[in-house]
Amino acid sequence: MTDLDAYDYQLPDHLIAQHPVANRSDARMLVVNREEGEIYHRHVRDLPDILLPGDALVLNDTQVVNARLVGRRSETGGRWEGLFIETNEQGVWRVLSKTRGKLRPGERITLLTSNHQPDVELILGAKQEDGSWLVRPDAEDSQPWPILERVGRVPLPPYIRKGQMTEDDFQTYQTVYARTPGAVAAPTAGLHFTDALLGRVIERGADIHRLTLHVGLGTFRPIAVDRLDEHEMHSEWAEILPDTVDALNEQRAQGGRVVAVGTTCVRTLETAARHGELRPFSGHTDLFIRPPYQFKAVDALMTNFHLPRTTLLVLVRTFGGDELIRQAYEEAIREEYRFYSYGDSMLIL
Repeated sequence: MTDLDAYDYQLPDHLIAQHPVANRSDARMLVVNREEGEIYHRHVRDLPDILLPGDALVLNDTQVVNARLVGRRSETGGRWEGLFIETNEQGVWRVLSKTRGKLRPGERITLLTSNHQPDVELILGAKQEDGSWLVRPDAEDSQPWPILERVGRVPLPPYIRKGQMTEDDFQTYQTVYARTPGAVAAPTAGLHFTDALLGRVIERGADIHRLTLHVGLGTFRPIAVDRLDEHEMHSEWAEILPDTVDALNEQRAQGGRVVAVGTTCVRTLETAARHGELRPFSGHTDLFIRPPYQFKAVDALMTNFHLPRTTLLVLVRTFGGDELIRQAYEEAIREEYRFYSYGDSMLIL
């Protein structure tokens, strides 16, 4: 058995959630108590009753952009599909691209709105080693956000309706507290929160803090090597501000727990604490959390159920304890929890 085989499991297809529950906080929540070694069943709406006064709930405020693109090749009229990944300070975008035939630098792609109306053109630059393309919009303002707002589609992962969105996904595939555009996938643990639930968290005496990590495509990709120490971790941009760091350090010093909502928050917090204590951080992180990693900044984790053979599952098993989280996944499958992005939740205490 390879290292990676230990992170495999079988999931019946009908447990892959295709739509969220009608009320976000009505999703089920499997609670894993590491100290007691126990697993029990609750709902996300019960979270305020589980938190303690003085706890710090940490949210990722990244905003999913409408990154999926549809267009046509200006010269041939052929269909083109793409996915916006990121932009730089010079206004150059990096996109994934799919079309028939061979693209060439200098070629133009006309982006189409959802009702198939032509909009801005993309000018292809150089193809990158990873297969992506550098492109530049033929527009006075090459900032991606207003353009993507007009022409982009919701970048659903392929296991949800084969990536085909509905109008509802514009709202449901976004957290209620999203405010910093840049993610091409949702921080899915946060999809369970409503404004009312966040209000009850505050009433409970817990504090809410925010950081940012722009979720990239690499978050879903299976690990392609047999040994975890051979995996090249993807990089994502993250930021945690000084005021947030000061507040979290103070709460922890007073006995409060840092409760990370999602693996993206864990990755940001642990990157910021890589020198032993939590410090402000802004930049790219390629931190791969795997055994025998020792956590420095996170005391509890709320997360969704993750795909097998992925870095996210490795992180969760490292945090929760390998055997206990194995048991939790077996219990979730047995009790027919809903899995992945629109699925149910797990709280590891």
